[in-house]
Order: sequence, then structure tokens, then C-alpha cells
Amino acid sequence: MKTIFSTFLIIFSMQLNAQIAISFDKESPRINFGSERLMLELDRIGEDIRFLEDVRNDNSESKRLIIVAEKDSDWFIKHNFESYQPKITNSKEAFRISSEGNRIYVIGNDESGALYGALELADRIKSEEKLPKNLDFSDQPEMVLRGTAIGMQKMNILPDRHVYEYPYSPNNFPWFYDKELWIKYLDMLVKNRYNSLYLWNGHPFASLVKLEDYPYALEVDEETFRKNEEIFEFLTTEADKRGIWIIQMFYNIIVSKPFAEHHNISTQDRGREITPLLEDYTRKSIAAFIEKYPNVGLLVALGEAISGIENDINWFTNTIIPGVKDGMQRLGREDEPPIILRAHDTDAPKVVQAAFPLYKNLYTTHKYTGESLTTYEPRGPWTKIHQDLSNLASVHISNVHILANLEPFRFGSPNFIQKTVKAMHEIHGANALHLYPQASYWDWPYTADNTAPRLLEMDRDWIWYSAWGRYAWQKERERNEEIKFWSDEFSKKYGTDRAVSEQILTAYEETGEIAPKTLRRFGITEGNRQTLLLGMFMSQLANPYKWRVYPGFYESTGPEGEILIEYAEKEFNNEPHIGETPLQIIQEIEAHGKKAVEAIDKAEPNVSINKEEFIRLQNDIHAYKAFADFFTEKVRAAMLVLRYDHSGEKDALLKAIPHLENSLKHYRKLVELTEGNYFYANSMQTSMRRIPIGGDDGKYKLWSEMLPLYEQELENFRKNLNNIDSSVKSDSQDEKVKAWTPAEVEILSGQETYSVAVGSLVYDKMSAQIIKTAPEISKLTGVKFKEKNQIANGTILKFENSKPVKVVVGFFEDATDKENLIAPTLENNAAGNTRGQADITIANALKLDDYPKINIHTYQFETGKNELQLDRGRVLILGFISAGQKINSRDAGLVGKKSVDWLFQGSN
Repeated sequence: MKTIFSTFLIIFSMQLNAQIAISFDKESPRINFGSERLMLELDRIGEDIRFLEDVRNDNSESKRLIIVAEKDSDWFIKHNFESYQPKITNSKEAFRISSEGNRIYVIGNDESGALYGALELADRIKSEEKLPKNLDFSDQPEMVLRGTAIGMQKMNILPDRHVYEYPYSPNNFPWFYDKELWIKYLDMLVKNRYNSLYLWNGHPFASLVKLEDYPYALEVDEETFRKNEEIFEFLTTEADKRGIWIIQMFYNIIVSKPFAEHHNISTQDRGREITPLLEDYTRKSIAAFIEKYPNVGLLVALGEAISGIENDINWFTNTIIPGVKDGMQRLGREDEPPIILRAHDTDAPKVVQAAFPLYKNLYTTHKYTGESLTTYEPRGPWTKIHQDLSNLASVHISNVHILANLEPFRFGSPNFIQKTVKAMHEIHGANALHLYPQASYWDWPYTADNTAPRLLEMDRDWIWYSAWGRYAWQKERERNEEIKFWSDEFSKKYGTDRAVSEQILTAYEETGEIAPKTLRRFGITEGNRQTLLLGMFMSQLANPYKWRVYPGFYESTGPEGEILIEYAEKEFNNEPHIGETPLQIIQEIEAHGKKAVEAIDKAEPNVSINKEEFIRLQNDIHAYKAFADFFTEKVRAAMLVLRYDHSGEKDALLKAIPHLENSLKHYRKLVELTEGNYFYANSMQTSMRRIPIGGDDGKYKLWSEMLPLYEQELENFRKNLNNIDSSVKSDSQDEKVKAWTPAEVEILSGQETYSVAVGSLVYDKMSAQIIKTAPEISKLTGVKFKEKNQIANGTILKFENSKPVKVVVGFFEDATDKENLIAPTLENNAAGNTRGQADITIANALKLDDYPKINIHTYQFETGKNELQLDRGRVLILGFISAGQKINSRDAGLVGKKSVDWLFQGSN
């Protein structure tokens, strides 16, 4: 690129009689880049251009002179422009383009402002096919940071490693070393006026720096290390030309695998204590990184591999900040580069307040509405976090994260995105954007589309980046003008006239409502744990809390309303409804799908260019409709099942069958539309995926894999109807459930044991007496712990087993009691399913005299001496079973009302 531009400068400088001369500061990389783009655009329309080295000695006969400069810069003053005093807003990246005589001044408040001014003028030339006259235009962005994210992560966990552990290497990320790809991506970013790029990785330092005290910590070979140095230098240099700040993200506490093996420790362990060794290694890693890459920012994630606010504050203030300061000291810098603190899985306001006395230049970031896009009306506890952080930090960044509910179909509703950006400003108080790819984050740079060659995500999802960039720059844009703008964009893309392009826009905006509305009203979680567009089981609709609804999800990710079980109860009791209802949402998504398909089909005959991509878009629109129709029918069936749950009327169940049959008809259509067209529905192919079903080993990632399960669900329902009397619900399924077979183990940690049977005490007090057990656990032998010791110090169980086993663990359901240990939560602990422990196997499985509901989870261990270590809090170890024990997940219903989801389960 530099060689090409140098050639242009030589050619342009020789054109002494050129009609247009241009002068700018060649020593500024950003002004140089913007002016280059401006010159290329003038050359494209056939203008003769001359580069003018010194305006003061201009003897050319050029009719017009363009000056690109930073206000008050040495170059600006040197060339006697001080008589021209542009009125520019004194804000970062502001610029003004104005005409004065034969001169056009493109003046930025800073170098980035001059860059954006040059690009704005180039865009106008491209639009008008000439150099405009009588210019007077000022602009500046509203969001101070507008950034995108790239995951230096993969779809699967690497062998012998844990989540997020991906060294920078050609084997793991061949695209990372592709300079042409980087140029293409960076050009896309600057075109859409993004000024930051986040690279997400668990522990990047061992791929990018060497430590004198820990030479063995390096995770890559010498050749790869040199490649990493070269590409990182290339990336940061090219990004800086375009006004883009590279930010390296890292999780805590993770160490390199060679370092861990050398010291015989784990690379990551959420429950471990902070040691001087961990502090020293991490502090020196950060210092070395700051010294080597002084213009690269740091995004710090305290969550997921560290536990407890005290540890978070300690680690941030005694390790991370000192590491940054050490690097600054080596460089002789006195300024404080920004440190961005992620609010996920920590009490970020407390961390910030503790850190301010040590370090002032702290930015904060938090997920907009979790790991999905659900609303432009956020509220609740997650909104409170945003508001608290925006009041503390000078820059608070709203992170549009993962987009688990949008994968893999195309999403591009400008109206939804514009309203969301407004909510970021007006409700959350954010003044910056951190944007994930619309889909396939774990598979970047590709999409899930089954094409050859594979589609690049930045190309397929062009409207995603364009819309967020446009509204992050300026949110207040008149609706009719926006319809014209986006229609014109579609006209360029597909060769359609404005009327036809408006139909394409309609299709995008109608489908843009389907996934957000569906998830916020019916989902279990906004996180990676759920892949919405694969559908949901009836149990998940009729008994969502068995599937562990993420705390704060319903209250934060949409307008006030009712979930399905609340709606059904109010309907039965003839009580008034509040806010958004399930019936309202299924009616709306059904209508959205219908309107979207009508619009895209009407546009199709008029498409003249990019037809293959249009057909893929059209297929996605039809897939969205098939999903909406499937889901609508399934919810109608669930409403009837819940009606039966309240009334005991078998007729309600019989009426549910046609709806389930129709839902399958629509799902088969969804299979037809996606089979052969998509590699997967979700780019995360690990055991973290649990809803609608576990995604272990990359299974159940396609609709064709899910269809037999939904068909079996209906078959189970039909069979179970035979066990129901019209007025009395049967408990006969309990009579058929077999007890799990206990596995033989030797307890090495010295605890007492007890029989998991009526009358036994799980703790040494009468209120902890077993009143009733689910049949499955009735023959097990539990391990007794001291309740107070568990609450104060946690639980450690050491044992030896000659065959693979599962430890049966009972978690108390009441999460409001801080003395109860919370069951593994994948939303804030990505390693929370490494032993298969994330799912409830038997809900409501044990009744004690004076304790809340108890849900069963299992932890799998291989043969040998093992240790189960659990965090502080009350929890029950109920015994051991073979790792191969057949388990049918269900709700045993021992406390309170029994759920109806047994109607959809097969026989044990």
C-alpha cells in the first residue's frame, strides 16, 4: 500500500497544470491515509490532481486547492494557515469541510478528525461523481469509542486445554497471518467510522512477549513468536493509519500451559487462591506487553477464572494496575493509558472505586443485554449496572455481545439497531460501543453458510457493521430519511429500484423483531448456553426454572411482561395481565414472519446483481418465518398443557396435540430450508451449549439433528396421555422409576456417611432430616459435612475409585440465601461444565424438614484418586454412581407443586 501511494504522489506531483491540487501533512499516518483515499477518488472520476508539497510556493495553475490538516498542528501553522480559523467543535474526531475562494479546507480537531473529514469528502465525490462546490459541513461522533470484536478463540476446546486457552499460532488461527485479510477488515472498519478493535483471548501474553524470569512460559515456538511479532506490528501500524486503536482482552486468572506444567498447577481454577507466583508472573507479563506494545490497550476480564469480589479487587489493584505502571515506567511514560474493566462476573463499581486512588484513567464495559440482542427497552438490575458504571467512569462502553439468539441467519434491522443505540445513551448512559460479529464469533472470519469458498462474515453481514457504525456516530436521524438511505444501499447491493429496495428493508426489519422478542419472553438465558433458533422443548416452556433461568434475565432484557407460566396462571384465575404477554408475542412474531416473506418474495424478480447472495438472504427470511410458525404453535400447545396443570381437564391436553403436530410441520420446513445450506446453527461447539440440548462434541448443531427429538417429544406426550384420568393427574411415573446403582468408592478425606433415606440427617440437626427422596437417589450413601464449615470454607471431598464415577451433588434452590452454594452457572463460569455438572439431572429431588428444594447435579471423574472442591456455601454430597448410569432428567416434584413436564418424558 505504501509503495502504491508513493507512486501516486510522484505522478500527482508531476502534474503541474492539474486542475486540482492537494496539500497535506505526509508525516501524519492518519492524514496521509485519508488524503490518499481522497486522491484516489478524485482520480477515479477523471480529475487531474497535483500533490502540492508547500502551499507557500504554489506556482501551479490549479483551479482548486484542497488542504487537509489538523487544526493548530505544526504543519498547519508552518504553511501560514493561521489566518484561516475554522470553527470546529472542540471534541475528539471532529472536523469541518469548508470552501473559501478556490480552496477547500478539510480541517480536523485532531488527526482522526482530519482523516474522517478527508473520507467524508471522498464519499461525497463518490456519491455526486464530482468535486462538490460551496461546501460548509461540520461533524463529530457521539460515541467516543466505536469498536468491533474478533475472537482469538475457536469453536472447540483444544485437546488437553481448557476454555479460552488458544495460543496465537498458524495452526489455531491461519487467518491471523493473512495481511490482505487484515487490510480488507480494517478498511471496512474505517469506512464505517469505527475507531477501535478488540482481540479476545484467554491468555495472549505467552504468545506475544517473553519474560526473562519465566522463559519457559512461552506457549509458541521461536518461529511462531517471530511471526506473531511481525503480524502484531503490522496490525497495529495499519490500524493506527485508519485511526483504529487495538485493544487486547484477557481473562483472569489464566496462565500459560508451559508455565502451569513447570509449576505443577492448573492453567485456570476459579476456586484457587491468589499466590505470589501467580501475581508475579501476571504482573511481569502485563509490564512486558505494555513496554513492547505501548499503543495497544488492555481490556481486563476479572470474571470466570477468579471468584469473589475481595479477590477481584486484590488482583486488579495489586497485580494488573502495578503491571501496567511497571510497563509505563520502563517506557518513561507519565501518562496513564486507559485500562478497560469488564463488569461481567464481578462487582465492577466496587472494583473501580477501589482502583481510582491508584489509577484514574479507567474505562468500563458491560454487556448490553447479556449475550443476545433482545430489546431497545432495557431495564432491571442489568440496566442498573450500566447506570452505576456510566456515573463512575469517563467512558462507559456498551458491549453488544456474542448474539447467541441471532445465529446463524442474517440480521440487519436498521430501525432496531438505531433504537438500541438510543437506549445505550438515554437509558444506560453509555458513550461508547463494543460490537461483536452478528454471527459465527467462534468461527471468525467465516460464516455458517455452506458455500465454496466460504463466506467472510464481514462481507455477508455488511449491513450489521454499517448500521451500528452509522448510529454510533449519530443516533438522531429522521426515519423517512433513513428509509431512503438504506433503500439506496440495497439498490447498490442488488441493482433494484428504490421501491423494490424498500421491500428488502421491510424483510430485514420484520425478521429483526422475531429472535429478540422470542428469547426475552420465552428463553431460559440470553447466553451461549441457549441456541434459540434450534427451538425449545415443551419442558423448557412449561417448566423453565428446572432449566435454570439465569437470574435477572427476565427483568433486564425487555419491557415489563409475563413469562408463560405466569400468564397461564393468570388466565386460569381470570386475573389481569401486565405488560408484554406470551400470546401477544407469538401473534407478533407470526405476523413479522408473514410480512417479511411477502416483502422478500416481491423483491426477488427485480434483483439484477449479487443474485446468489440475495437467494441466501431470501432463504434466511423464509427460515425465520418457519421458526416463528414452529415456535408459535409450540407455545399454543404449552398454553393448553399449563391449562391442564391448573384445571386437570384432559381435554386441554387433547387440544394441544394438533398444535404440536403443526409445530413439527413448520420445523420440517425449517430443516428443508437449512439442510445443506448451513454447517451449523451455533458456532460454539462445546459442552457449554445446554438449551435446547447439550452440544457436547459438536452434536445437535443442526435442525435435522433436532427434528427426531421433537418428534419423540410428541410421541412421548401421546403415550403419557394414556396414564391420565380426566380429573386426577397420575403419579404412576414415580412407580416406574428405578433407583440408581451406587458405585464403590473409598473416601480419603475422612468424612462420615449416611443413607439417603427417610429419617437420615444430612447435617447434625433435626431440621436437616430427610422427609422424602426421589426414587433415583434412594439407595445412595451420602457424605456428611459440617454445615458451618461448608459455609465458611467450602467443601473438599477426596476419594478413590477403581472405575469412572459420577458424584451426586444436591444444590439448594434458594439462591437468595447467601449461605447456599449456587449451582454451576455457565453464564459467569465458562468452565462450569467440565465434569458435566451444569445441568439439573433431577429437579426437586429431596425433601428435608426445614430446607428449600434440592436439585441434583452430577460431576464425572475418571478412575484413580480424585478431589471434588466446591466453593463456600451449603451443599449436599449424596453419593456416587457409575459414570455409565442411565439418567432421565425430570422434575421429581417433592416440594410444592409437581410440574407437568413429565408428560413429555420417555420411560426410565
